[in-house]
Amino acid sequence: MTSGPSRVVVEADGGSRGNPGPAAYGAVLRDADTGEVIAEDGATIGVASNNVAEYSGLVAGLRLAAEHAPEAEIEVRMDSKLVVEQMSGRWKIKHPDMAALAAQANALAPFGTTYTWVPRERNGYADRLVNQALDGKRSGVTVLADTTDEDSLIEEIESPAAAVEGEPPAAAQSRARGWSASSSEPTTLVLVRHGVTAHTIEKRFSGGLASANPGLSDEGRDQVRATAQWIAPIAEQVDAVVASPVRRTQESAEIVAEVLGAKLLLEPGFAEMEFGHWDGLTFGEVAERHPEELDAWLGSLDAAPPGGESFRVVEERVLGGLQRVLDEHAGRTVVVVSHVTPIKTLVAHAVDAPLDAVFRMELSPASVTVVSFFSGGVDGTEPRTSMRLYNALPPGNDAFANPGAW
Repeated sequence: MTSGPSRVVVEADGGSRGNPGPAAYGAVLRDADTGEVIAEDGATIGVASNNVAEYSGLVAGLRLAAEHAPEAEIEVRMDSKLVVEQMSGRWKIKHPDMAALAAQANALAPFGTTYTWVPRERNGYADRLVNQALDGKRSGVTVLADTTDEDSLIEEIESPAAAVEGEPPAAAQSRARGWSASSSEPTTLVLVRHGVTAHTIEKRFSGGLASANPGLSDEGRDQVRATAQWIAPIAEQVDAVVASPVRRTQESAEIVAEVLGAKLLLEPGFAEMEFGHWDGLTFGEVAERHPEELDAWLGSLDAAPPGGESFRVVEERVLGGLQRVLDEHAGRTVVVVSHVTPIKTLVAHAVDAPLDAVFRMELSPASVTVVSFFSGGVDGTEPRTSMRLYNALPPGNDAFANPGAW
């Protein structure tokens, strides 16, 4: 039995005859340890600039990695200094077309993906694919090496419940449904925090379904629309927009669903923490009026404000919502519109961090966080998870320059 490569290299390139002009990309996926080519892709993209074509090659290469080596570490090698520096976070991305493609690449790249600049002469394979596509000699993916584990795959297809000892077949199949439906495609959650409300600006506790439920401000609506338009290039991949049923998240999700042309579903598991009688107060007001309650809440994940929820209770609720989404949308991409606490809880779960890691995360309004859940076995093993993007904002969003809006 083979288990696939543990490390892969993506070589990518793009070119335009005219800049802008007829353009194409090329991408190669190699086993990093053997140098063997696993798969390649080369195709035209219409009229575009060199830079857009290069980003398209990066996206194509990362898709090859997700399909043929979903658990491997990835190094991307390109002769585009611009793409390497931007994807490494050292240069800003200003052009909207490239920002959209960079968002797609970030959504595909597992945490820890590295980017290396190489001279053009060392990127000849990908360059050759570009020219073959532009000359009409190729279009699409060619698989050159089989990385699947045939024995395991056959066992999953023929007897998905057999490996779960002592568990009734129906229950085992239900438990495995979210993971075995697709052996290569992860279930990806694009997590979007709602836009600002009056409470957000004033830094007031604003809870879930039992709270005063302020709606979005005009600024909040503008923020969410900008974010929705930023992620619109992946609209065709989105199976659904799933929203917390709280007013501000529903309003945000309606904007996102409209821009993406996706159906809107509600999931109460993704509602914000209930803050009980702290709701509507600032942190300073709680510290002044209820110091002992605040100390207990900050000191224990099991403590809750009177009438509210603890972090542990919220975690259980959020992970229940997560499982329902994974079951219903296995192998697909879902946009989840939620709140600070649920999104941080999902991130902590995805990276296997302790729950108190939520105290060490910042999350801006209308920001985008991406986590993927890869298929696991039906023998009780946990599926592999990957945080691909955290707290990202579309170009022009000034949340980082205006901490008062956080």
